[in-house]
Amino acid sequence: MGYPGSPEYREFYKDLGWEAEYEYIKPYIMPNGQRKNTGIKYHKITGRDLGLADKELYDPYWAKQKVAEHAANFMFNRERQVEHLQGIMQRPPIIVSPYDAELFGHWWYEGPWFLDLLFRKTWFDQDVYAMTHLADYLQTYPTQQVSRPAQSSWGYKGFHEYWLNHTNSWIYPHLHKATERMISLACREALNELELRALNQAARELLLAQSSDWAFIISSGTMVPYAVRRTKSHLMRFNKIYEDIKVGKIDAGWLQKVETLDNIFPNINYRVYRPVM
Repeated sequence: MGYPGSPEYREFYKDLGWEAEYEYIKPYIMPNGQRKNTGIKYHKITGRDLGLADKELYDPYWAKQKVAEHAANFMFNRERQVEHLQGIMQRPPIIVSPYDAELFGHWWYEGPWFLDLLFRKTWFDQDVYAMTHLADYLQTYPTQQVSRPAQSSWGYKGFHEYWLNHTNSWIYPHLHKATERMISLACREALNELELRALNQAARELLLAQSSDWAFIISSGTMVPYAVRRTKSHLMRFNKIYEDIKVGKIDAGWLQKVETLDNIFPNINYRVYRPVM
C-alpha cells in the first residue's frame, strides 16, 4: 500500500536464495546449506495481485524515477497541509511523521532514496515549511496543550493483544519486577569501575529482555523456543547482576563474558533509570 507498493519498486519476497538452482546457491547459504533469504532480489513488485512467479525484472532507473515522483508528491502535500493549518492555528504548525525505521531500506528498498530526495527537495524546491526537531520547536514555543493519547498499536485489533495474551502473559510480572530492581540500582553510585560495568550491563540486559519481539514471536508461534530462551536468559543475567551488586560480590569473569555476548548500546548509562524528582 502507499508509496512502497508501487509496481516499479523492488519485490521483497522474491529472493535468489529461494529461486536459484540449489547447487549454484549452496556455497552462499552455508553453513547448513538450507535455503534462506540472501538479500539478492532481481525482481520488482510488478502488480498487486500477481504471484511471485509472474514478477518482472527490477530496473533501478525506473525505481529512482518513481522515488523522485513520490518525494515530490509528499512535499506537495505537506505544503498544502501547512498552508491549511497555518490559517486555523495561532502559531506555526508542526507536523510529526513517525515510521518504523526498518521500513526504509528493509521492507521498502528505495526508502533511503526517498528520504534523501525529500530532504533535498525540501531545501531547494519550496519555502513553505522547514525541517526541524521537536526540541527546537519546543524551545521556540514552550507552552503547549498537554494531551494523553489513547493506548493503541499497529497490531491486532489496534491494541496490545498480540503482545499480551495467554501465550506470553507470563513474561510481564518478571519484566515489571526487573524494572523495579533496575530503578533501585540506578539510585546508587558505582563504587568502582567493576560495579559501573555491572550496573550498565544490568541496564542492557533489561532492555534486551523488554524487547517486544520476544512476545511477538511467542504469540505468532514462530521460533517460540528461541524467543522464550532469549527472554529467560536476559532476565536471569539481569537478576544475577542485581544479586551480585546487592551483596557486593561481582563475578568479574562472568561479567566480562556476558558483556561480550550482549554488547549493544556501548555508551549506555544506567543512571537513565533514575526517577525524575
